[in-house]
Amino acid sequence: MRGGILSVDSGQMEGGRSVGLSYSTTMLKIIIPQAVKNILPTMGNEFIALIKETSVVSFIGATDLYVAFNNIGSSSYEFMVPYLTMAIIYIILVLLITLLIKLMERRLRKSDRGR
Repeated sequence: MRGGILSVDSGQMEGGRSVGLSYSTTMLKIIIPQAVKNILPTMGNEFIALIKETSVVSFIGATDLYVAFNNIGSSSYEFMVPYLTMAIIYIILVLLITLLIKLMERRLRKSDRGR
């Protein structure tokens, strides 16, 4: 978030302050919306990576989707169907998050000049 705020041109803060806005109002109304637009792709990628790595966490003792489906497979001795179901759930989650991020980026892109 800090990198996104620092990526906004310092003239934006100067412009907001010169028209009489307070520091907090300038940050909330001018700087932070531009910063969110800059960091949205990175935050989306990190969120998707976090979802994908939850299955890795299961190997160090945390319970998650992998452990739940492993328990189902071990009780029925049928591992293929639970693992395919788990893979489909992960794919759907990642696709939904990707779609939401694309929609947010498209909506934020409308505020750019010339588009």
